[in-house]
Amino acid sequence: MNNLEIDYKKAAQQLRSGEALFGKDGALVPMLERILNAALEGEMDAHLNSDDRSSGNCRNGKMSKTVQTKYGEVTVETPRDCDGSFKPETVKKRETILAEGMADQIINIYALGTSTRDISKYFEREFNTTLSAETISAITDRVFPEITAWKSRMLDLVYAICWLDAIHYKVKDYKGRAVTRAIYNVLGINKSGHKDILGMYIFESEGANFWLDVMTDLQNRGVRDILICCVDGLKGFPDTIQSVFPETSVQLCVVHQIRNSIKYVGNKHQKEFLKNFKTVYGAVSKDSALAQLDMVDEKWGEMYPMVMKNKGVFPSDTALEKLVYLAYRDISEKWTMPLPNWALIS
Repeated sequence: MNNLEIDYKKAAQQLRSGEALFGKDGALVPMLERILNAALEGEMDAHLNSDDRSSGNCRNGKMSKTVQTKYGEVTVETPRDCDGSFKPETVKKRETILAEGMADQIINIYALGTSTRDISKYFEREFNTTLSAETISAITDRVFPEITAWKSRMLDLVYAICWLDAIHYKVKDYKGRAVTRAIYNVLGINKSGHKDILGMYIFESEGANFWLDVMTDLQNRGVRDILICCVDGLKGFPDTIQSVFPETSVQLCVVHQIRNSIKYVGNKHQKEFLKNFKTVYGAVSKDSALAQLDMVDEKWGEMYPMVMKNKGVFPSDTALEKLVYLAYRDISEKWTMPLPNWALIS
């Protein structure tokens, strides 16, 4: 009886007895490992045809590496050839995550604001797979080309309404110190009533001077007019907007932060959430507000992670940018319809 037959027999026994087939003690992981290695050997046999052999190319040992799969961790032995021309397809060179679905799942969990440490714990618990913070970060880095293209895309000529706001986070600088960063966001409503994030920009702090760079970027990407801009009370902000878009009407908003949070909360919970959240912004001191925020987080954080993000300090500006973009990508999938009664407004 060969090894694969032994694996099949073990899997059948575990299935009948109700034991787990996955994880380090399950039968499927060693079975998958042997299948992958057999496939790699078959690829090498096919690669080293008679022409290759006659030219002097031959086998040159194996390279061992650990690969993460949704069934658990496996070790593959990739054959090598003398001239380095072998390019395996079963498990590609430098590939450490076998299933693209797993990588997608990591990105989706990260988009909810889950820390790399918590993601690692989740995969260890659910799949008996150990993923380092570095591996998770490398996987989420896959979205950078998408972010670059998104940030430089051309925009509409005219937007009916734009909300401009900066959100503040803690980020580690090059010395490992926690510093404050402002991420500038522009939410626009186009002429057909559809919502879209027009851009996001990271800077050390919020100020009218940097908002000028933001408005100039929007102009360079095709925007020629904004009918109404809704902003907070930042000094010099209205003048900054009208220096680029002189016909824009600027409205000041003092409750935009609350509204930005409540839009992520389900309708049936909004009234109760606002009542709880009022204890935070109505607190008499910073310490009291933080204590109330912890209570709100304990009650609502698991249900609405987009509102109560569990990120304390981001490891870098790029990590912050990844998370905010992924949050946008997640919520924008729901922006398929224009605003209610938009036809009456326009």
